Amino acid sequence: MNDERKFYQTIVTYEILSDEPLGSMSLKDIDYECTEGHCSGRFIDTKEVRVSRDVMAKLLVTQGSDPGFLLEEEDE
Repeated sequence: MNDERKFYQTIVTYEILSDEPLGSMSLKDIDYECTEGHCSGRFIDTKEVRVSRDVMAKLLVTQGSDPGFLLEEEDE
């Protein structure tokens, strides 16, 4: 096991101003609407937290991701 490996959870808060509800938009659509469309947006905060391997596995499962893609051991 590689004890040197580090994992991080980053939470970004982004404010969007619009004249109608946005609903569930992808990040790509939000970017387009705020740079080319009819919305205004700005970053409010970015929080970065170092997490353990076990916590990262739980966070990935919560997001619906397979933990293996990020947590698999590197070739020795």
